[in-house]
Amino acid sequence: MFNIFKTFFWLGWISFGGPAAHIGYFRQTFVEKLKWLDDSDYAQIVALSQFLPGPGSSQVGFAVGYKRGGLLGACAAFLGFTLPSILIMLALAIVSSQITETELFQNIVHGLKLLAVVVVADAILGMYKNFCKEKISISLCLVTAVALLVLPSIGTQMVVLAIAACIGARLLRGEDARDNAPFKPSIMPLVLFAVLLLGMPLIASHFPLLALFNDFFQAGSLVFGGGHVVLPLLQNIVGDQLSQDAFLTGYAAAQAVPGPMFTFATYIGYELLPQTPILGALVATIAVFLPGFLLLLGVLKNWQSLAQKPMISGAVSGVNAAVVGLLISALYQPVFTSAVYQPLDFALILVGFYLLKQLKLPIIWMVIFFMTAGVISGL
Repeated sequence: MFNIFKTFFWLGWISFGGPAAHIGYFRQTFVEKLKWLDDSDYAQIVALSQFLPGPGSSQVGFAVGYKRGGLLGACAAFLGFTLPSILIMLALAIVSSQITETELFQNIVHGLKLLAVVVVADAILGMYKNFCKEKISISLCLVTAVALLVLPSIGTQMVVLAIAACIGARLLRGEDARDNAPFKPSIMPLVLFAVLLLGMPLIASHFPLLALFNDFFQAGSLVFGGGHVVLPLLQNIVGDQLSQDAFLTGYAAAQAVPGPMFTFATYIGYELLPQTPILGALVATIAVFLPGFLLLLGVLKNWQSLAQKPMISGAVSGVNAAVVGLLISALYQPVFTSAVYQPLDFALILVGFYLLKQLKLPIIWMVIFFMTAGVISGL
């Protein structure tokens, strides 16, 4: 168990670049170097992480740990890979509460908010190419974006995602999908997921800590299509409890640090529970990761037969198209509207997009560029 933890802990400090880069680091480490599993097994795990809601690269790491050391191995992998990012986000939350009023900090935050525009726009382009290839999926993307721009709320998000799943199950079934193989899930993780998803809202309003857990658990249950989708979900959940500056500072920081982007929840949880901020950060972090891990445990042993079912594959295609529209709405509000105030800001975004897409500048250098630009533009 210590060896699993140690290996993932090291990866947690160096895994910059987002989920796609994390999956590359994992393959290099666990397939080529350590030979904990072969390419075929690893490819199946990666495919499963794309099929389920939740943090894709963290689910891959969790599954690798599970295959190596069972449930304890999975927990050791999660803790090792996530702990560096949690520590950095906690340090940022603690320091930011003491220096937020300084002009230097405000200028740095402004630069990081411009970076957030670039990163979210890039995520939208990549996801649109992957998930919006037919007229139906393009339409679902458009309707979702329009609905959330006109009626922004967590309720609207849940309704449009549910409708997209129903339409996808009906109209986006894969041609080669087969419905013959029996699916035998692991019952207990799925039961626990359902109990927390449906039962927690009934009692959460009476207890602040449970309410925090419920909000982040609900968000983690709806994140299809990658970590960027957590941005609009959490933004609607948080609402007026947190300023947009603080919210986008945490989001931009989550882009900059190594490890999973879902540790954005660490920063938000710290800010939302000022009486016990460390406890709030830990509860929010566990809650946002837990749904994806429970679902993974429920289907990991026999997932291929589930993915081959036409109705399921179609529903996932519909949801994936809808989350692109969800991200488009988030690109405008709160990301763009709270970051771009003058032509220079938009010019910096264009330069940043060029650096990211054409020069392939690593994300850490993107962070340095935008922090520097924010300070200089504020002089």
